[in-house]
Amino acid sequence: MRSYFVILIVCLLTVSCGSERQKKDDLRNLSWDEITQGAEGQTVNWMMWQGSPYVNNYINNYVIPEVKERYNITLEISSGQGNQIVSTLLTEIDAGKEVSDIDLAWINGETFYQLREINALYGPFTDQLPNSDYVDFDNPIIKYDFQKPVNGYEAPWSLTQWSMIYNSEKVDNPPRNMEELEAYVKANPGTFTIPNQFVGMTFLKNLMIEMAGPEALSGDFDAETYQKYSSRLWEYLNRIKPYFWKDGQTFPSTPAAMNQLFSNGEINFSMNFGTRIDNAVDDGTYPTSARVYLLESGTIQNANYVGIPKKSAHKAAAMVVANFLLSPEAQYKKMQPNTMANNTVLAVDKLPENWQQKFNDIPESNYAPPREELSARALQELGPEYMIRLNEDFRTKVIQQ
Repeated sequence: MRSYFVILIVCLLTVSCGSERQKKDDLRNLSWDEITQGAEGQTVNWMMWQGSPYVNNYINNYVIPEVKERYNITLEISSGQGNQIVSTLLTEIDAGKEVSDIDLAWINGETFYQLREINALYGPFTDQLPNSDYVDFDNPIIKYDFQKPVNGYEAPWSLTQWSMIYNSEKVDNPPRNMEELEAYVKANPGTFTIPNQFVGMTFLKNLMIEMAGPEALSGDFDAETYQKYSSRLWEYLNRIKPYFWKDGQTFPSTPAAMNQLFSNGEINFSMNFGTRIDNAVDDGTYPTSARVYLLESGTIQNANYVGIPKKSAHKAAAMVVANFLLSPEAQYKKMQPNTMANNTVLAVDKLPENWQQKFNDIPESNYAPPREELSARALQELGPEYMIRLNEDFRTKVIQQ
């Protein structure tokens, strides 16, 4: 009988502790003041890509000190992106770990899709962020992440648009469609290539959209549609591949490798996610003759976000950081030419008039078309399965041919 009561007490304590933990983690019924009070003194571990000195400078020298001064939150950065984030959270779930090592993650696309598939994200939470009032969630590029509804499970942070870059001293009229590209590479062999990673795969998505039209590829992934247009894409690429850099026998593995070829004059084109290349020209990554241009059918634009793992022990503080990243101050700072230079996710016309003026006064790039022209030609991202399949098939149907 004594053993029975001991077990009963342990069970009641376990249920009570679990209930208390759930209540502590459930921030839906808290006011924003209560959330910010609960966040004070907490440490947030933000896992993010750290491959850009401009991103790192913005985070280390602006965001980290600001959230510490304003909210007494210690923001720590750990390096990781895409599959690393998914793998870390999946491993924690499989191990039955109650508290995640990650409190915030920089995500979008396939990463968001995979994290939702394994139920690893906390939410919805974005409607509780005061600065979300400045976001147009009806904008499909923000409302959908690679065609998947966000539904409040990640907070928008930046907008980036894929761009083609050419050397204006060597190319008078850059190719703006597939027919012109084929004519160019045949007339100028060895001066064009594709990076074998997401920037290059986004170029392939742009080509598929040119062939099919954006409506044919919108919505959920369709295997039949993919097969129809990807087969045409592989035929096209294999036809022009012999005229690529190194006769199409090898491809740059990273954007940095491709930029190096572009900078030293081996190739006349590069590709980038982001249309403001002023920093890259200033630091010598690109020559002063580099120019961004638009493809005839437009180019893909996507939003990137921050998400909060479901098992984070510091959700309140993570929400406060996400809200700060959405603030007019932080978005304005991030959009400056000498920082990240990424477009804002805020709807400028929703801002107070003084902030509207500040955003409108941000200088245009010296090397790219005006922001309004770029945005008018922006294409919505395709579903994440398209990127996954293109990655696989580009290797087997083009590289290995």
